[in-house]
Amino acid sequence: MKYKIISTGSKGNAVVLGGIILVDCGVPFSWIKDVYKDLKIVLLSHIHTDHFNSDTIRILANKRPTIRFACCRWLVGALLNSGVKPSNIDVLEIGKKYDYRLFQVVPVKLYHNVPNCGYRLFMNGEKVFYATDTSTLEGITAKNYDLYMVEANYEIGKIIEAINEKHKNGEYAYEMNVLKNHLSKADCDEFIKSNKGPNSKYIYMHQHKYSEEEQTDDYLGNNN
Repeated sequence: MKYKIISTGSKGNAVVLGGIILVDCGVPFSWIKDVYKDLKIVLLSHIHTDHFNSDTIRILANKRPTIRFACCRWLVGALLNSGVKPSNIDVLEIGKKYDYRLFQVVPVKLYHNVPNCGYRLFMNGEKVFYATDTSTLEGITAKNYDLYMVEANYEIGKIIEAINEKHKNGEYAYEMNVLKNHLSKADCDEFIKSNKGPNSKYIYMHQHKYSEEEQTDDYLGNNN
């Protein structure tokens, strides 16, 4: 499936699938200015500002008065406060399949420090699984999907080392929250290994950065 990663990570999250679906909208409007005119729908996951940028959503709603915004119930109020008309909001239920003719979508419950969901998307005979900002994918299956876009936030050894170093220096280790609320690369790899088929592709999303040298890349793609 055709996709474009606008950004993934703490700086902001926004992914375009099939040229018409925006998954998450946590970036400045200028970052989507080359794609917004073709969008049909925005799928939103949770309230954190790197996934939900109210200013961008307000501008997008004004510039594209017919665009749909789809989310679970916990984001309805935030969308209304961002200026989205109630008639433009589709409230989705976890596990239920919705048919938009050009594609179908199913929200998947994820486990974060706020209510959150991922998405299964079906378009032109292809299947995509999208999940970021979750502590686990236990109990979730997505067998033989064409594309997996899954959080691989940290490597356990590196993040423990970073935590210990900060504790030694008397510094606050925000990485403790990362351990509780995000998916490790090992868990991501295990999920993909147990689900992917011979022609599946996958992309590591929302990776934690351990040093300034690592800030240059927002994501790592892998087609193995």
